[in-house]
Amino acid sequence: MPAKSRTTSRRALVTGGAGFLGSHICDRLIAENATVTCIDNLLTGSVDNIAGLIHLPNFTFVHGDVRTDLPDADFDEIWNLASPASPPQYQADPVGTLLINVLGMQRVLELARRCNARVFQASTSEVYGDPEVHPQVESYRGAVNPIGPRACYDEGKRAAETLCFDYHRTYGVEIRVARIFNTYGPRMDPKDGRVVSNFVVNALAGEPLELYGGGAQTRSFCYRDDLVEGFFRLMRHPDATGPINIGNPCEFTIRELAEIVIEMTGTSSKVVDRPLPIDDPLQRCPDITKARNLLSWEPEVALREGLERTISYFAGLRIGAN
Repeated sequence: MPAKSRTTSRRALVTGGAGFLGSHICDRLIAENATVTCIDNLLTGSVDNIAGLIHLPNFTFVHGDVRTDLPDADFDEIWNLASPASPPQYQADPVGTLLINVLGMQRVLELARRCNARVFQASTSEVYGDPEVHPQVESYRGAVNPIGPRACYDEGKRAAETLCFDYHRTYGVEIRVARIFNTYGPRMDPKDGRVVSNFVVNALAGEPLELYGGGAQTRSFCYRDDLVEGFFRLMRHPDATGPINIGNPCEFTIRELAEIVIEMTGTSSKVVDRPLPIDDPLQRCPDITKARNLLSWEPEVALREGLERTISYFAGLRIGAN
């Protein structure tokens, strides 16, 4: 498939575009003078996230499902972020989660094939499962339980990657696959169940911070601005299909995160222990050598700086600020 010329007036489709990360991609595309169509079923996204865009002449919002409601239009690029992303969200509808990731991906790739669009796939570090290799490098094939309660998301994303590369090899569809590690920042849903939002919201309310399995498991936390910059560097790269890890290689235990949030919020909240969920990874940290070498990218926002912005955002929500 010949590559089409790409100008500053790109026609972009963002699936899941009213979500935490999708809305920031829409913001960036609009800032680049693109014509943007955002589709979201609003199960985990919110129109509030795109409130500043919705009346712009070069922005269109479609309330719909990636599996059935993709616009019958031509696009230069498609950003696929249509999936619940935290365990409470995706486990609430495991069948739907799997099908959104597989059927939704297939619909996106078919549209891209028809109109010769480049596809960005928001994959995940969950493809590595509970890893036996640390830090995780892209060549590691993972240790995923295909029948566990997290499999709807883990295997859905793995299958979506398979579809991307099969469409690339078979039909020449241009793909860019990013494996996202834990991300946080403003516009996170206060009730989405991710560890940063859980800790910050509970700390601000003076409620206990729950540590699962003692909090010894590790994660690396990437601030949303750094992550989105990595996305755009990958999408604009002339030939780097990925998969490429996009995340922060600085590793913290969950207990350390809880202690930092308690300190920064000045809360009276205590930590309480809860049993470790089934298949919860004990270690999660990206090797970002490929991102550094191919994209000249690495995160710049330190955890405390990003948490300060995130705490301010959630504190604003509590007093009714936008």
